[in-house]
Amino acid sequence: MALIRHPLEHGWTFRQSDSAETGDWLPVKRVPTQVHMDLIANNKIADPFVDLNELAARWVDEKDWTYRLQFKKPVGPSIAGPIITDLVFEGLDTFATVLLNGNQILKSDNMFLTHRVGITNLLQDDNVLEIKFDSAFLKGRELVKEHEHEHTFYVRQTDIGRVPSRKAQYNWGWDWGPILMTAGPWRPVYLEQYVSRIDDVWAHYEVDKDLKKASGQVFAKIAGTNSKLVNLTLSLGGVIVWQKDVAVDSSGLAKADFQIDNPTLWYPHGYGSQTLYDLRATLNSADKKSKRIGFRRAELIQEKDEFGKSFYFRINQVDIFSGGSCWIPADSFLSQIPAQRYHDWMKLMVEGNQIMLRIWGGGIYEDDALFDACDELGVLVWHDFQFACASYPTYPSYLASVEQEARQNLRRIRSHPCLVIWAGNNEDYQVQERYKLHYDYDGEKDPQSWLKTSFPARYIYEYLLPKIVKEEDPFVVYHPSSPWGDGKRTTDKTVGDIHQWNIWHGRMNRYQETYLLSGRFISEFGMEAYPHLETIRGMIQDPQQQHPGSMMMDFRNKAIDHERRMATYVAENFLVKYDLPSYTHLTQVVQAETMHFAYKTWRREWGTPGARQCGGILVWQLNDCWPTMSWAVVDYYLVKKPSFYAIANALKPLAVGVSQPYHNWTEGHADPTLPARETKFDLWIASSRVDTVSVDITVRFVSIRTGQDVLSSLKLGRVNALANSTTEVLKDHLLPLTNPQLGDKTRPFDLAKYDPYVIHASLEIDGQVVSIDSSWPQPIKYLDLSNRNVTFKAISPNQISISAARPVKGFVFEETRAMKLSDNGFDLIPGEEKIVDVAGASLESLRYTYIGAPEGSLEVTASASEDLMSKARL
Repeated sequence: MALIRHPLEHGWTFRQSDSAETGDWLPVKRVPTQVHMDLIANNKIADPFVDLNELAARWVDEKDWTYRLQFKKPVGPSIAGPIITDLVFEGLDTFATVLLNGNQILKSDNMFLTHRVGITNLLQDDNVLEIKFDSAFLKGRELVKEHEHEHTFYVRQTDIGRVPSRKAQYNWGWDWGPILMTAGPWRPVYLEQYVSRIDDVWAHYEVDKDLKKASGQVFAKIAGTNSKLVNLTLSLGGVIVWQKDVAVDSSGLAKADFQIDNPTLWYPHGYGSQTLYDLRATLNSADKKSKRIGFRRAELIQEKDEFGKSFYFRINQVDIFSGGSCWIPADSFLSQIPAQRYHDWMKLMVEGNQIMLRIWGGGIYEDDALFDACDELGVLVWHDFQFACASYPTYPSYLASVEQEARQNLRRIRSHPCLVIWAGNNEDYQVQERYKLHYDYDGEKDPQSWLKTSFPARYIYEYLLPKIVKEEDPFVVYHPSSPWGDGKRTTDKTVGDIHQWNIWHGRMNRYQETYLLSGRFISEFGMEAYPHLETIRGMIQDPQQQHPGSMMMDFRNKAIDHERRMATYVAENFLVKYDLPSYTHLTQVVQAETMHFAYKTWRREWGTPGARQCGGILVWQLNDCWPTMSWAVVDYYLVKKPSFYAIANALKPLAVGVSQPYHNWTEGHADPTLPARETKFDLWIASSRVDTVSVDITVRFVSIRTGQDVLSSLKLGRVNALANSTTEVLKDHLLPLTNPQLGDKTRPFDLAKYDPYVIHASLEIDGQVVSIDSSWPQPIKYLDLSNRNVTFKAISPNQISISAARPVKGFVFEETRAMKLSDNGFDLIPGEEKIVDVAGASLESLRYTYIGAPEGSLEVTASASEDLMSKARL
């Protein structure tokens, strides 16, 4: 018989565990679920995502909760021989005791584990299933007390009780998310009936250097009885390319060598197709299991070079610049994320020219739907093991749980071609540095000795996890931590990856100083911004609180010293307006400018083969787990901030870049006239194309005051943009002063004679502009940006043209959930028309603003194009 699955989704009830009233059981809409979702549905708590309601839900954290289901014994098929029945819990959050008909059948203390319990002899005609969830908040603190004699618990974020708890660490709150201590059957619960079943099917393989052969072993794990043979197949497009009948050994394992000649390979987006083969195992009992796999050769290249030691990925013999984002859980309530939402998130990444996602170590081992989407769309995945910002213990029961967790999730995820690297944790070596915990990377090589130090988690990251990875997925890359580089300081820019937080945190460098802050691979950096107004007004519904600096606005932002830091970056760069629309816009432009400077500057350092100074940039962060202001470049509702588009433009397959020297303007005796006197600039092309291409570049010098060209344009024809490299076109190119008197430092600087200008570069192929970039005098607040004369023209009902008589900085349409734009957050240059595709909103409903605009939210008034007017007359 084929395996039969009976989902246990409906008919559940729940209540607070210490309730004595039989009438206290409340209905559960469906499982998977978490307790806050059910309390909201039963009107027991207000939505914690609105106003200050998070505080009113804190009592939930310290309560125990019980879920109960009454169900009938399933009627199995009439066959000779016994039928096995298992009860499967794909995830229990977190400290759970399970009873079936009053008998304890399971006790779990790890949210990341799946449990399978044989209940063939325990089933009755009528059954009662109960799951009691103890408060993780209280249990975590109990574990600290229980083990504090053998381990000193250090924690950088929120409550210390999270450290010994194998639960999503962000539930205790983080500097972008609320404190919401979830509990419940957070992943599916079901019964399975079978005689024999396929527990797993997978492949270990290598693709040869010449890419002409994929070979290795295919495995199947069988459970149950009467399984002597399993049929294993690999197929592509419905055509079987390899198959074999394989004997099952006494342990239930079947394995066979395989080889595929001239395989069709899987590539990241933009480099080739995302070809997926079907790997299938079939039993004579008719049970079958299949997985989609992709063949690719994935390497992390760490070689000594003139900059130290490289750190970049090579896929199918192509060096890959890993431009992308870091990922946090997409919801504070994980059970309410549908599969389509994961796909929509990954589709956004590809639309934004992002090809790597780093799954952060304070959340979860992500959902299958996310990896499926990455496989289909060509997004590379870097996955942290789930440890973050703490010094974790190593007592025996903890290590046993961690090993089980690692093996289970490696087995679940290992077949996905998108997954190219595992990292042992997030920032735990920074905790080691901060608290001066013992770590002698070069001197102490005995893992058992590490357990006796003040930093025992080294044993997990440098011995246990790499050992498990090697056994379960031997050809995937393992990296001890993020950040980490050969045991050196985590801030060492010559080796490994770094988290570059001297923008926003740390020294609070200006975003114009990104050229000073590079590394071999920047796996975190970021800048905060408000979401769009629709999101703000939805999360703060009291109109009296909808302004910067209100109680609710301050409460919503969880970042340490957020107002001090945000206000500094805004005030340093722009004239401050403090009404909600204007200030929202200013924060968004600050974030977009940070992304613009960082991505174009660090991508420039991709360099050439053998001189890859910077191998990738992953912004912190792509997404939010609730509606808030944070470092996210796309908000909780998948509404893109202007920074998303800045990244997309900087990561185009061919991207032109232009820059001018940086001059400090706010420290000590800074000379703010230097940008007017120093007229050098650089021009380059960053390419991810695998072919060299001939391009034409035009560089204009446009007066901010008048909109006229102050110098003759530079026309650079037939420039060869080198394949998969940075092409330096101009270096320290000197321009004449627009007013020679400005060069005389002995004369008072006459602002009336200073005509600042934008350096604007456009790159064309066969007459089509494929990339633009602009360099503005810094800071923007010194410029008069009034009277820009912005005009609109409706090209079609779904397309609008924007132009300006004088240069415009930070033009932004207010985006909404229903709206989809082809671009946003751009600059306008006189003589160039910006065309934006608009879906989900009428052109007349659009609202906009820009730096220097009279208001923070203006209505679009669009004239119709001649073509559109002709169609209207018809």
